[in-house]
Amino acid sequence: MQKIVHGTQFLNEYLSDCKKILLVCGSSFDQLPIKDDITGIDRPYVVFDQFTSNPLYEDVSKGVRRFREERCDAILAVGGGSAIDVAKCIKLFSGMSDDKLYLEQEYRHNNVKLIAIPTTAGTGSESTRYAVIYYEGKKQSVTHDSIVPDIAILEPSVLKSLPAYQKKCTMLDALCQGIESWWSVNSTAESQALSRNAIETIVRHWKRYIIDGDEESAEAVMNAANIAGQAICITQTTAAHAFSYKITSLYGLPHGHAVAVCLPEIWEYMLGHIDDCIDTRGHVYLKDIFAQIAMAMGCHSAEAAIGSFREMLNVLGTLNPVSADKAHDLEILSKTVNPIRLRNNPVSLDEKSIRALYDQIVHTK
Repeated sequence: MQKIVHGTQFLNEYLSDCKKILLVCGSSFDQLPIKDDITGIDRPYVVFDQFTSNPLYEDVSKGVRRFREERCDAILAVGGGSAIDVAKCIKLFSGMSDDKLYLEQEYRHNNVKLIAIPTTAGTGSESTRYAVIYYEGKKQSVTHDSIVPDIAILEPSVLKSLPAYQKKCTMLDALCQGIESWWSVNSTAESQALSRNAIETIVRHWKRYIIDGDEESAEAVMNAANIAGQAICITQTTAAHAFSYKITSLYGLPHGHAVAVCLPEIWEYMLGHIDDCIDTRGHVYLKDIFAQIAMAMGCHSAEAAIGSFREMLNVLGTLNPVSADKAHDLEILSKTVNPIRLRNNPVSLDEKSIRALYDQIVHTK
């Protein structure tokens, strides 16, 4: 079971059984208010920060080499989703053979301790069994129970240094994860309770967090993002996430922004095609789920909730991608949706509907 704690005051205690630590951190590390807490740990450590915002397999391989050469036995990840995902993959790959692509080898548990301190309120990666890296230009989803960090440390003061746009994108990612986990065909009573908590908290606090910079709201949104991550860890993501990945690589939109512009279009489509429900609990059940999500968002109907979500995007200025050659882009986008992710979606989507949805999501210059 993962331990979730608040504040870095007991960091040395959590690392007391470690001999040497690989500190995986993002580019914002030097600006963090908790930097001195990290660099002041009483265990030897080495830094690894040679990775991009959409980390490559090659980046992770460098981290594995550094981990081994320095004879580390623990990893401390401090950063956003990318830093934490890199740390997860270094842990998982560190015990594997170099003779074969790590992604093609059997994933196994190991004794490498992993502690994660998120510096954004969005992905919930600090509490999930998923990591995303890119190999030969293609997104690779790495999934294994062993990469859930042993300890997740939530410290909202780190959000003060986040650029405004990044705060918006990461918060939207958390909200989308809360919504998608609720309607996922894999949802359970536990995951739905987590989803409700995350959505209600974000809806209640997002304006004060994003617009006013309120510290109490920052803490609430950080907790909600972690809770949404816990929900997604149970259910996996659905169509909005599946649609988003190529939008990120094709137009350079950050992940949370890309997911957010996909979600209302997909939700509206599902509402209009509810008889195509593939959840074994049936279309009446799904209609009720949509209504419950709307209530958690403070709306009287699913239609109103979709409108409320779109209004949030307008307020935040998170615009849809714009294409100079829309027909060409639609061809690329519609062929890159991961069908595995669509199996988690409660309403079936075929090639025609996928293309039509992208046509709504992508605007023309």
